[in-house]
Amino acid sequence: MNCDIKDSKLASVGADRVNWAKQQMSVLNMIAEGFEERKPLDGLRIGACLHVTTETANLMTTLKSGGADVALCASNPLSTQDDVAASLVINDGIPVFARKGENREEYYSHVNAVLDTQPHITLDDGADLVSVLHSERQGQIPALMGGTEETTTGVIRLRSMEKGGVLAYPIIAVNDAQTKHLFDNRYGTGQSVIDGILRATNMLMAGANFVVCGFGWCGKGVAIRAKGLGANVIVTEVDPLRALEAVMEGYRVMPMEEAAGIGNVFVTTTGDRDVIGSKHFGLINDGAILANAGHFDVEIDVSALRQMSVSQRYVRPYVEQYIMPDERRINLLADGRLVNLSSAEGHPASVMDLSFSNQALSVEYIAQRHADLGNQVYAVPDDIDTEVARLKLNVMGIRIDVLTDEQAEYLSSWQTGT
Repeated sequence: MNCDIKDSKLASVGADRVNWAKQQMSVLNMIAEGFEERKPLDGLRIGACLHVTTETANLMTTLKSGGADVALCASNPLSTQDDVAASLVINDGIPVFARKGENREEYYSHVNAVLDTQPHITLDDGADLVSVLHSERQGQIPALMGGTEETTTGVIRLRSMEKGGVLAYPIIAVNDAQTKHLFDNRYGTGQSVIDGILRATNMLMAGANFVVCGFGWCGKGVAIRAKGLGANVIVTEVDPLRALEAVMEGYRVMPMEEAAGIGNVFVTTTGDRDVIGSKHFGLINDGAILANAGHFDVEIDVSALRQMSVSQRYVRPYVEQYIMPDERRINLLADGRLVNLSSAEGHPASVMDLSFSNQALSVEYIAQRHADLGNQVYAVPDDIDTEVARLKLNVMGIRIDVLTDEQAEYLSSWQTGT
């Protein structure tokens, strides 16, 4: 099999971890059982550029159970779990092109290796497959039925392409599903980012001034978890509505230049570049910790930090310490890449169950409805979103009320007033 992984001998360890995650992904397991019976993806080739984790492995095997030929590469050079990559190749016969710590050249060679399989449907976590297809491999686009996108950052890129009239095939924005961003982004990111920081530093959160840059769903999740551990949370924002919401939640809100001189820990969650940059590095306190939870490594201006410092060295795994001219120490986690997937294991499987169930059902939707779709970014259909939530409640043993006919009629009528 054509693949590029670090060590096939890791497959048995990876299989144990994949199966552990599988036990916590009940909704996806039900979808896999249905796929096995119906084979809705029979004969289709699917190319995926996702974080190579235990949860992703279960999504890949679900798609394969539906009849698809699947190929996978990493969506981040530091997020690959090498034992999982080995398990997918050795135990499941799925081609994987991913190694933890791969350089930029290797990363894009792996993206192109997946595209060499001539996929009919793409799954992206950051829109790199889409980007390479549009910039370097346009000849493949006519054969594409559609694609999905998992991240806020990727959806931003794709909507920009749509607005510019250059998006050449339909994409479903899985990130925007309510059962994705309300849960994965908030509860998954909140827990896994704190986990990544603690694993890398072993610091005490209680009493620390913890700066969250950006108060979208990911920022909300990080803030509430840091607050729960006793940190004093400070929020920086550019959006007045989100800033006001943060104030109402009890957080201190201020500009980044003011927060720079107060914070002990900084986490970027914006999806934009240079959120912490050269004008802030001169203000940051000795011993401060910088971490990024955005998809791309652009939110902290690492090149400016390197230029402004007099030396750098790794003091712990995933902790690079920059010594500034005045001897202040600034500690950068995971090279400014996704801290939760670099120094920890990413989101818990039970929350990824929701996100990847949306992925699987959206892929089936594309396979069935691609002829009706234009070259634009689509929301996940409401019936898929609602069905994922319903199934999750069922497996959790939670029952909810159902509208009576009279209640349903009342809500749909404009004639009944006070």
